[in-house]
Amino acid sequence: MNADHSTPAHDIDADIPRYDKQKYHRHLRGWFSYAFASEVFVIVSLTLFLPICLEQFARDNGYLLPDKTQPCNSAPSSPSGSSAEGEAEARCVVKLGWLWIDSASFSLYVYSISVALQALTVISMGGIADHPPHRKKLLLAFATLGSISAIFFLLVPSSSPVWPLVAPLAICANVGFGASIVALNAYIPTLAQGAQEVVTARANLLRLLRAPSVPVDAEPRQSAEAHEAASEAHEPLLGRASEEEHAQARTAKAEHDKVLSTTTSRISSQGIALGYAAGIVMLLLALIPVRAMKGSTDSLRLAIGLSGIWWALFSLPAAAWLPGASATPQGAIVLPEDGEGGDIGVARPRAEDERDWSMAREIARAWKRLGQMLKWREIKRLRNTFVYLAAWFLLSDGFTTITSTALLFGKTTLHMPASSLILIGALTPTAGILGSLVWPVIQRRAGWSNLRILVVLVVMASAIPAYGCLGFLPVFQKGSVKFGGLTTPAEMYVLAVYFGSVYGAFQGYARAFYAEFIPPGEEARWYALFSITDKSSSFVGPLVVGLIADTTGNIRYAFFFLVAMIWAAVPILMAVDVERGREDAQRYTTIARSVR
Repeated sequence: MNADHSTPAHDIDADIPRYDKQKYHRHLRGWFSYAFASEVFVIVSLTLFLPICLEQFARDNGYLLPDKTQPCNSAPSSPSGSSAEGEAEARCVVKLGWLWIDSASFSLYVYSISVALQALTVISMGGIADHPPHRKKLLLAFATLGSISAIFFLLVPSSSPVWPLVAPLAICANVGFGASIVALNAYIPTLAQGAQEVVTARANLLRLLRAPSVPVDAEPRQSAEAHEAASEAHEPLLGRASEEEHAQARTAKAEHDKVLSTTTSRISSQGIALGYAAGIVMLLLALIPVRAMKGSTDSLRLAIGLSGIWWALFSLPAAAWLPGASATPQGAIVLPEDGEGGDIGVARPRAEDERDWSMAREIARAWKRLGQMLKWREIKRLRNTFVYLAAWFLLSDGFTTITSTALLFGKTTLHMPASSLILIGALTPTAGILGSLVWPVIQRRAGWSNLRILVVLVVMASAIPAYGCLGFLPVFQKGSVKFGGLTTPAEMYVLAVYFGSVYGAFQGYARAFYAEFIPPGEEARWYALFSITDKSSSFVGPLVVGLIADTTGNIRYAFFFLVAMIWAAVPILMAVDVERGREDAQRYTTIARSVR
């Protein structure tokens, strides 16, 4: 299987890698430093303080229905036993332009717009981020956009006549974070390839492939009859030798791929753990002014601004240490299929002339490439990649909805105060650190594949909504048993730790597992599709949970939906053929570049 950009076996010596310890650790530190910087914004702002702050901005400038004359902040706090009718009359709305919008809906609309713009952005930047000289610049540009937007919250009080500016600031911060993470994820394959154990495995494989075989025509010239007789006499031996070499190459490549897979998941999990640790530290620091100022709008603005300052400061080491043009991934080693002919080769990344590079052309090409990626012909060529994306569509939405539903359940059904919910918000990422570090150790000792780890984590996560379903049992409904079925606040703390230990590991393994099915040299483009799949599914779960809660009046029924949603992804996930998917991705790159 020769391609214009592949290196035949006899020239493969030039591709044997050498481990550069200093360079590898510098690049790895740069990658970890940005994970340490950016994850703070997610934990502190995006999932906790930003939605509350946006609602509070709207409430500070809103009026109560039905008259729309009394400011929302002038109304006395409703007692816990107030009727539903009373709560409806006290509904707060804010005027934006000519529209009156519910104060809670303002936050949801801003988030929805930011998700849509984030999707458009990551699609447009995919080709640019796949160009190594521009990947780092792109990451830093979006990091600057996101962090500065968060910091600007410090400059806009809710009493300002320009308070609606917080909406575009929140949108820019979310878009900056999402786009920079796609660029960051695109470094994962290159970083894993630079690890010492992967370099050693690749060098051993390439040396094995370089070993010369005795060609059939290397024998002395004979007559046609003698040559035919000799060929028939030696045919079984030659066949066995060829099969043995082929088997050795397959074994060595399988070992290389296993080491690469394990290293990829380890780097990804460590990045998640480090980001969670940073988020927890910043969350604890932000809680000091929030509690001291009794959750006022100014205290929420301060928390968001501090997360932006952290994001900006710790992005500086990433700017110094992340690789630039040297971040080109190594070529994929392509072996012919069993029973096929063809050369063994290395599909080298295609070198592009910097003078011919154009940002506008890359953006246009990215949208055209997305259309090509989603054609049925391309889906069949990368069947396992798209099967995993289908499972990811369900799983990402399922895990996210478990988080939001559990917090809403704790607030509305278990009547937990805001301080308790914030504590749960801190416990989950704390346990996530432990899960991100422990599961790779379990994997190494048990010898499990990334796929098996993912399936185990998914099954464990499904136990949480299943446990909530037990609350319908009469033994818990009648109160004869004081604990169980998620009927007490204390259980929420236990489940927060349990879920965090699973979710932290799941996030690391999910993106590392996907890296195995990405065509080499197109990391950012395919991680953009990974991000789009995540974002496009994020509305399904909350929408269904909302409909269930509105229809039944009991959010506990939503736990049945969550169990079904997560379990629906398990057979899809198990249908992924890892080896075939990895080979298809490598061949996809080789074929694509040969026809360009």
